[in-house]
Amino acid sequence: MKFSVEQDQLVSPLQLVSGAVEKRQTLPVLGNLLLRVNEGVLVITATDLEIEMSVKINLEGESQDGDITVPARKLVDICRSLSGEKPIKFTLDENKLRIQSGRNRFSLSTISAQEFPNIEDTLFTTKFSIENVKLKELIDKTQFAMAQQDVRYYLNGMLFELDGAKLLTVATDGHRLALSKIELEESVTEELFQAIVPRKGVMEANKLLSSSEGESVIEFNSNHLRITLGDYIFTSKLVDGRFPDYDKVLPKNAERKLESPRDRIKDAFSRASILCNEKFRGVRLLLAENKLTIHANNPEQEEAEIELDVDYSDESMEIGFNVSYLVDALNAIKTPSVRFNLGDANSSVLIESSEDSDSLYVVMPMRL
Repeated sequence: MKFSVEQDQLVSPLQLVSGAVEKRQTLPVLGNLLLRVNEGVLVITATDLEIEMSVKINLEGESQDGDITVPARKLVDICRSLSGEKPIKFTLDENKLRIQSGRNRFSLSTISAQEFPNIEDTLFTTKFSIENVKLKELIDKTQFAMAQQDVRYYLNGMLFELDGAKLLTVATDGHRLALSKIELEESVTEELFQAIVPRKGVMEANKLLSSSEGESVIEFNSNHLRITLGDYIFTSKLVDGRFPDYDKVLPKNAERKLESPRDRIKDAFSRASILCNEKFRGVRLLLAENKLTIHANNPEQEEAEIELDVDYSDESMEIGFNVSYLVDALNAIKTPSVRFNLGDANSSVLIESSEDSDSLYVVMPMRL
């Protein structure tokens, strides 16, 4: 195997693809990237057995076909460190990959390409196109609510739901829920389709969507998600489980409405959080006519009390929340004004934009 490539053609794809590399190194080959040259095209692939990412790079000049795997982190660091003035030449010499650029020479250990596992190629039954910026926005509005290492493994990911022309994403960690939806240009499914994409798959797909504009082709079947974006192909296994019925979590009796400019109420929560308990992150909200008072304290007996004017005309009430969950929801809303829909002191709050209901955020109350 032999080829050469310019540094600026290689570094960005290498960094993106290497995000799929297995960090815990359960198998040595999972810490490697597969390099395959065939008829003037270099394909770089990484996998951790759960997700797989590959990119095609068209080579200029002479090349010899072949394949090999090399340590991902070292290859990325070497290619990033070079000046970019000279092309990078790669030559497979017995069991070493020789890398040369100008007067810089490196040799990397290798593992045979035959040991590199591939996610099995399957038929995809559901397919649609979507602008990268729209899909990224949908993920950004919900990904913060995904659970991390929860024993309820189906929470460690994001629900993608297709219903006709409606695409919806939902994430929950059991204490809060984030939901966002958009209308696609044409109907995709006749029946409701749901798939849970694992947390790492969501994060790496989102990085890929950030890297370029244009459109992606999204494909699903019962076990896999595939995103094709230009020269990149991203594949993720799906979580085998049943996602909670999010509709049951949405508060139905939230008759009390509080409205406020988003930035003003978000800044007030952020200030109060400075003195709240670092472990539980709880704040108390006291609502009275057109006034919200936020109380926070901590085990050192330090206190914060912040008052602000809001649009609220219902009866007075007191309720506690995790302030980080409130701020996360407000960060995800981009409109100037927000609405808090409240029931009683033991009910969850539903937070949404005052202007549309395409994104909904539910936060459970805390006893303080």
